[in-house]
Amino acid sequence: MNIDIRGYRGTIEDLDELLNEIRGFPCTLQLVDARAVAGSDHALHGALHALRAFERGQNISSDPGIEICLRIAGIRQISRALELLGVRKGEMEICAILVDCETDVQEFLDSRFQRDDRVLEPDEDYLRSLYGLGEEVKTVGVENALIERTTMLQVL
Repeated sequence: MNIDIRGYRGTIEDLDELLNEIRGFPCTLQLVDARAVAGSDHALHGALHALRAFERGQNISSDPGIEICLRIAGIRQISRALELLGVRKGEMEICAILVDCETDVQEFLDSRFQRDDRVLEPDEDYLRSLYGLGEEVKTVGVENALIERTTMLQVL
């Protein structure tokens, strides 16, 4: 299994068209709002937990990309996970999670968006507010608090 986490900046003009193009690839390609991700380790941790959930038959969604969103968000509600992490029309910072994708997928993303891994650097104040993080942040930090939520999702 090969998981690649990439950061991009760009404008999504037609969301439906973009999603249809993504569905055409024979791999899992999930685009999420990079602002809602606490770094590449957070995204990777969520992707690994999502894929393991499928292996164990404990997945919440039937779609691996949606499962990745659920795991990154650390919640079970698909609508809420998409509200937090979903891409939308307009200018965006994007975290792309590629699972077992060939170079044509990277080329597609590179042709549509500007590669910029700096978008994966977490805005801790924004993340604390977005996820309603509390006292645990003082002990473990924002990234580790969100990674812990992902881990706890499988226990619950």
